[in-house]
Amino acid sequence: MTDYTASPAPSPGSSFKVRSPIAVVLLIIVTLGIYGLYWFYQLGREMKEYNDSGLGPVVNLLLAIFIGFVLWFTIPNDVKATYESAGKQTDISALTGLWNLIPLIGSIIWIVKVQSRLNALWEESA
Repeated sequence: MTDYTASPAPSPGSSFKVRSPIAVVLLIIVTLGIYGLYWFYQLGREMKEYNDSGLGPVVNLLLAIFIGFVLWFTIPNDVKATYESAGKQTDISALTGLWNLIPLIGSIIWIVKVQSRLNALWEESA
């Protein structure tokens, strides 16, 4: 039987950043994708710090550089695992990555969905 007890709240020194999804999109565009690499790294770090789930920051960064499309599916799946470890439900899953198949607007929707779900979890945990 799987135990979905809530994980302990992050320590006061934890740094989970609530980011505006629109700001993330704009920064990725303005920096020609460089901020996207930083964003993937930070997502991995925050989820790993929160409950030791996900691939981690270094793996996220390497995947983003070499085979970025893999992150379309792994990041939402990691967000879902983070929610489940906190005893919560979310509508995000690996299938969320399919949004990226819609040119331009799909990537924006994907970023907004991923960052919005994490923002909600970080705000509840604060």
